[in-house]
Amino acid sequence: MDFGLVLQTDPPASRVVSLMKRAERGGFTHGWTFDSAVLWQEPFVIYSQILANTTKLKVGPMVTNPGTRTWEVTASTFATLNDMFGNRTVCGIGRGDSAMRVAGRKPNTLARLGEAIDAIRDLAEGRESEVDGQPLRIPWVRNGKLPVWMAAYGPRALALAGRKADGFILQLADPYLTEWMVKAVRAAAAEAGRDPASVTVCVAAPAYVGDDLAHAREQCRWFGGMVGNHVADLVARYGEHSGMVPEALTAYIKERHGYDYSHHGRAGNPSTDFVPDEIVDRFCLLGPAEAHIEKLKALRELGVDQFAVYAMHDAQETTIDAYGAEIIPALSR
Repeated sequence: MDFGLVLQTDPPASRVVSLMKRAERGGFTHGWTFDSAVLWQEPFVIYSQILANTTKLKVGPMVTNPGTRTWEVTASTFATLNDMFGNRTVCGIGRGDSAMRVAGRKPNTLARLGEAIDAIRDLAEGRESEVDGQPLRIPWVRNGKLPVWMAAYGPRALALAGRKADGFILQLADPYLTEWMVKAVRAAAAEAGRDPASVTVCVAAPAYVGDDLAHAREQCRWFGGMVGNHVADLVARYGEHSGMVPEALTAYIKERHGYDYSHHGRAGNPSTDFVPDEIVDRFCLLGPAEAHIEKLKALRELGVDQFAVYAMHDAQETTIDAYGAEIIPALSR
C-alpha cells in the first residue's frame, strides 16, 4: 500500500513544502493538496517548490475540476511540471465542490467531467484532443505521462470513474462503503472492456494518531461535514431511500442544515456539529498506531492501493512521524 499526505495550501507555502518533505522522509509516496482558488493559495505554484525540494514524491490536486481552469491550461501546467521534474504529477479531478460553489457556480456535470478527463490526459501526454469543439495539441510535450484519478461517490460517478479514470479517489475510510464503491468502479471498468485491476484505488480520510479519542474526533469531525456536501447532492438526485446509494452513507445527514465554506476542511468547523461520533470513527482513522494498522489492512484486503492522510488538525507532525515510524512499515510487509 502506498501513502499520500493531503494538505490545504494555507499560507505560508513554506510550511506546506516543509510538511511534504517530512512526509517523503517518512515513506510517503504522494503529496496532495486541495484546489479552491478563492479559499487557499494556488497549488500549482506550490507544487513546483515541493517537487524541487523532494526527489521522488508525486504531487497533484485532490481534487481539481473542469470548470475553474480551461482544460488546455490544466494540461499545460501538469506537462510543464512533468517536463521540469520527470513525470511526477497525478491529476486528481472531480465535479468541483468548494471551488465552484464559493465562486457562485454549480459543480460540473458528469458528462463534462468525462470529456475533461480524456482531453486533459491526451493534451498533457502530447496527443491531440478536442476542447469546446476545437482540436488542440501541445506541440512541445515529449514523453508526457499524466494519470488522471477521479473522485466519486454516487453510482453514475462511480461508473464514469470505472470507464475512464486511471484511478478512483474515495474520500472516506469506511470498509463497508469502500467495498461497495470499489466493486462498482471495477464492474464499470470490466463492462467498458478495461482490466478492473488497472484502476488504482485511493482512499483519502483524516488520520489522527494518539490515545485521546475524544480530542481526535473533534479535530476530524469536519470531514463528516465535507463528505455530507456530496451526500446531500446524492440525496437530492436519487432520493433518501432510492437504493442507489447505501443508507449507511445517507442516513447521517438528516440533521444537516447548510454549510459555510469559509470553514471548509478545518478543525472546529461549526457547520459539522450534526456529524455523530459514529460517523467520525467510521470515516476516519483515529487512535493509537495499532488501530490505524488494523483498519488499513482491512482496506488493503478490499483492493485499496493508496491511503491518503488528510492532516488538517493540530497534530500534523506527530501523525506524519507516526505513520513513517510505525504504520507505513507495517503495511509494507
